[in-house]
Amino acid sequence: MPDLSHHARQLRDLADALEAQSDPTEDPFAPHPDTVEVINSRHTSRGQLNYAVPDALQLQRRIRRCNADSDVPHGDIVALALDIYLRAKGYPPDLKSPQADAP
Repeated sequence: MPDLSHHARQLRDLADALEAQSDPTEDPFAPHPDTVEVINSRHTSRGQLNYAVPDALQLQRRIRRCNADSDVPHGDIVALALDIYLRAKGYPPDLKSPQADAP
């Protein structure tokens, strides 16, 4: 049986290096500055986003509560949440200008 201790040590070293690179004080849910700029622009065109989501998640009720607590508009809450998720998964927008429209 091959000795895997060398590979295990390499993986530990790699994990340690990655952990050292991350900033634990950085908020993983902070919106990207480009996203904030687009959302805050008065000239940003907006489109309706319609997807069927499970009622059990109570997303509409939770979005309304978040809006009441934070005064962030309903659409902006959804846009921020989806943008953060999609960027984290490796799907950033192609923002050529602040008014860029998605297809």
